[in-house]
Amino acid sequence: MGQNNYTSLHGFILLGFSDHPKLEMVLSGVVTLFYFITWVGNMAIILASLLDARLHTPMYFFLRNLSFLDLCFTTSIIPQMLVNLWGPDKTISYVGCVTQLYIYMWLGSAECLLLAVMSYDRFTAICKPLHYLVIMNPHLCLKMIITVWSISLANSVLLCTLTLNLPRCGNNLLDHFLCELPALVKIACIDT
Repeated sequence: MGQNNYTSLHGFILLGFSDHPKLEMVLSGVVTLFYFITWVGNMAIILASLLDARLHTPMYFFLRNLSFLDLCFTTSIIPQMLVNLWGPDKTISYVGCVTQLYIYMWLGSAECLLLAVMSYDRFTAICKPLHYLVIMNPHLCLKMIITVWSISLANSVLLCTLTLNLPRCGNNLLDHFLCELPALVKIACIDT
């Protein structure tokens, strides 16, 4: 006898910080401030590394990608979190949750892999300084970035699809402020 997934397609309720309504307004101000700082800082890194020809090296290529990734990563989470903090409605649509989950996992995986690639870049620069520009040529750097984004996308598609197929038996209360894998696994009505 198979189990049906009785999940409502209407959405989820993000409990997040709902136990402390007075803290939500203060928290929304702090989060907005740090979101703005994140945007300004990452845009400054991207623009500086693009505009200064001396910074057109593999290290700054990867740093530029990391800054772009950080902008996308925070933007996939913070706006929905601010909407939930500002108002009494703590819901997110099913499609919104699925979209946030896939993007969040894709960008989170990409960040981890990009940091590994950046460490390889620094390893090469330190251990083989005379061969650095030959080894870390633009073609290899581009292939590494494409590999990072591709593996991350595959990881996101696999993990999110498996998680979303878990039966939830109508449970739509997420004890979190975003749609995240552990929160969705926690509400599954089977032994995971």
